[in-house]
Amino acid sequence: MANTKSAQKKNRADIKKRASNVIVRSKTRSLVIKARKAVDKTPDTAGKDVLNASSALDNAASKGVIHPNTAARKKSRLAKKLNKIEAK
Repeated sequence: MANTKSAQKKNRADIKKRASNVIVRSKTRSLVIKARKAVDKTPDTAGKDVLNASSALDNAASKGVIHPNTAARKKSRLAKKLNKIEAK
């Protein structure tokens, strides 16, 4: 347990921040999974889903929820998968 007032305040802030980060991370993961499935099953409409996932990844990275390089890597892999399907 925190001993000082400032440590107690930090704990309260951390709890709030964690709750917010969990929401952003969950939404981002859901959109990435949806985009992957769309590329596999419905390539003709997958572009919109990939765009939404990319936007969510950028948003999460800008908020510091995920590392910017992680967002870039996931976006790159989604785009690569989409381009491979569209080339056929």
